[in-house]
Amino acid sequence: MSTPPLLPQPVPSVQAPQHWQRVDFISDLHLDAHERATFDAWAQHMAHTPADALFILGDLFEVWVGDDNPDPFALQCIAVLQATAQRLPVYFMCGNRDFLVGADLLQASGMHGLSDPTVLDLGATGNTQPTRILLSHGDALCLDDHDYLAFRAQVRQPEWQTAFLAKPLAERQAYARDVRNKSEALKRSHTTQADFTGYADVDSQAAIAWLKATDAQVLLHGHTHKPAVHDLGDGLSRWVLSDWHADSQPPRLEVLRWQREHAESETHGLERLTLTAN
Repeated sequence: MSTPPLLPQPVPSVQAPQHWQRVDFISDLHLDAHERATFDAWAQHMAHTPADALFILGDLFEVWVGDDNPDPFALQCIAVLQATAQRLPVYFMCGNRDFLVGADLLQASGMHGLSDPTVLDLGATGNTQPTRILLSHGDALCLDDHDYLAFRAQVRQPEWQTAFLAKPLAERQAYARDVRNKSEALKRSHTTQADFTGYADVDSQAAIAWLKATDAQVLLHGHTHKPAVHDLGDGLSRWVLSDWHADSQPPRLEVLRWQREHAESETHGLERLTLTAN
């Protein structure tokens, strides 16, 4: 087995206040101006969710090449985030498509930035131990995807990002298109849905190591586009968020919601909600 990435010490955490009764988790929306139905479904949910807090675990955008992009679609997305952040806290963790989201966007949108990984401590309910969920985008734990992890290590370096963001916007956009085209070509090279992602899945032993190191019961992540619940043994589990695509058949529009009133259940209060496309 490849070595799991080292965790920062201490691992960043968010302590949920007791008044949080519902928390929503979403990821991998890949918002793009050419996918209006997905944007509309997302905007509708953001405007009407009854959640007390919302966590976005990466790849909110199909691509993000810097906070200085005056693109009208980007401004629409920011407006949705702003409106939501005025009525409930919105947390954002970058993914592999939007790792260049910076402080300017966080400030403009009202979101709180999260490190990857971050522990969400939801506190205790009744006689149970505190529910601790380890949040991650998930890409760092796909240990067999050696080429991607090498790319990830390069582009997450502050020096690389500083140099890249200093380039003209058009050059950055061209680079992003090239990377995305190569990724799409890799996906098309696989003929079955099981092969669709073209990438390694999250390594189970690495997931267990992270959970034990952070005293968390649940690892919650996106990235792989393979929504499922994996029993890791010893009371540990891995929940995978769905990607979003309103125009697929059937539409993929899923929210994972935690509810305090069900926190003592076997699922730790987590439940999948399927939204309807308008």
